[in-house]
Amino acid sequence: MVPNPRHIRRLLLVAAAGAFIYIQVRHFSAQSHDAGRLALAGADQPDLSVAAVVIMACNRPDYLHRTVESILKYQKAVASKFPLFISQDGTNGEVKNKALSYTQITFMQHVDLEPVHTESPGEHIAYYKIANHYKWALDELFTKRNFRRVIILEDDMEIAPDFFDYFEAAAKLLDTDKSIMAVSSWNDNGQKQFVYDPKALYRSDFFPGLGWMLTKSTWMELSPKWPKAYWDDWVRLKEVHKDRQFIRPEVCRTYNFGEHGSSMGQFFDQYLKPIKLNDAHIDWNSEDLSYLSEDKFLIKFGKDVANATPVHGSDDLLKAHNLYVDVRIQYNDQGDFERVARQFGVFEEWKDGVPRAAYKGVVVFRYKSSRRRIYLVGPDSLRQLGV
Repeated sequence: MVPNPRHIRRLLLVAAAGAFIYIQVRHFSAQSHDAGRLALAGADQPDLSVAAVVIMACNRPDYLHRTVESILKYQKAVASKFPLFISQDGTNGEVKNKALSYTQITFMQHVDLEPVHTESPGEHIAYYKIANHYKWALDELFTKRNFRRVIILEDDMEIAPDFFDYFEAAAKLLDTDKSIMAVSSWNDNGQKQFVYDPKALYRSDFFPGLGWMLTKSTWMELSPKWPKAYWDDWVRLKEVHKDRQFIRPEVCRTYNFGEHGSSMGQFFDQYLKPIKLNDAHIDWNSEDLSYLSEDKFLIKFGKDVANATPVHGSDDLLKAHNLYVDVRIQYNDQGDFERVARQFGVFEEWKDGVPRAAYKGVVVFRYKSSRRRIYLVGPDSLRQLGV
């Protein structure tokens, strides 16, 4: 009997299909085995990262280049601990090309083509775009990529040599002390004439920003109610930080060179250009930072303020100049604080009843780059300090 050609073709097709299925099942099984092996291996490996570092960028490729080069100078040695990201808001081609030219940096792009509706006529829409970009980027890093901590930088910053060591030491504080909301590398009164000790750190009731680290749990709290604009001033509201405080250094670990940006160079010549960027080598891993705990810092800072020599009268600057000890000058209200601050040249600005860099209403700075401290003390500060 002659075999039916159609029947033979059908048998060959069935055999080929069977072989194909067998090969695919073996391949899938091998992949699953490898994936499981890698997953188990990963489970044995702890997460070595301290924090993701994100540079917030928009449309300044030259600024971005300067910032990235400054960061890479010190990040290469600790790349596994501080994975680096650039988050671009918008579609500027030069910025995107610059970001993509760095193979060791992960690029993220936020494109929102929806029109911006400001709450008041004449408002600068840039502040709305910035707030929207921040929320998107932090949601991406904390929620989608599951980082435990994130350090936020902007595309107009240079960093100090000990920037990463500082934040690694500070990460332990964030994890253990829930009265600390964030850690900053910035001091608003960090101009050369007002600083002396590169090891000195302080608690502050005022959010400094400009190079800061927060935890995932804090972001999960902030994200659902993130504001449409002016996000940094929003964080400074008492209803938002809820009496939690911020760690800041005496000597800045970031330098802001952004003369041209959304704030149109406001305060640049007076407050930003003279900032002292730390250049001293500090071994933060060997520093005991337990004095920054809420109870210890309150006692220590209170004693320092109490031991300072009181200065009274209208010519505070002259009287402080003629003394060679720490001094404290009491102000009565915001207007009085602005008058005294203006004499010395420190920041006069308040937000929600808190002067910049203040702790319990006290603003402290060095006198003419010396060891001496000047304390500007609020009307209720001594009581809050328990003095």
